Amino acid sequence: MQVQVNTSNGIENKETLDRWADQYLNESLAHFSQEITRVEVQLSDENSGKKGAADKRCMLEARLNGRAPLAASHHGETQDEAFRGATQKLIHMLEHNLGKLDRHQHRDRETIRKDSSVI
Repeated sequence: MQVQVNTSNGIENKETLDRWADQYLNESLAHFSQEITRVEVQLSDENSGKKGAADKRCMLEARLNGRAPLAASHHGETQDEAFRGATQKLIHMLEHNLGKLDRHQHRDRETIRKDSSVI
């Protein structure tokens, strides 16, 4: 899974952030690694350096194999809080959407209950 990090002007330490985001997302989304081709990260400081509550924003967009992308965003007081919050929201969305797909695919399978010769 490829991780691409984009930042606004108010975000520092781009190289360190890139490495950390890649490692954190690959660990957090490992369960979905077969379904996700790329995760795009957009970190921004909405108040451009001014102090304020929840002025950091993280938006994550997961590109899925053969499906529409899923996006989640979170606001926080720090980059870390915004990033981790968006990651948890994305995990929830992936579990919901891919879990629903699994449930529908299981219905199409044959079971021994339908086989009259097993009785």
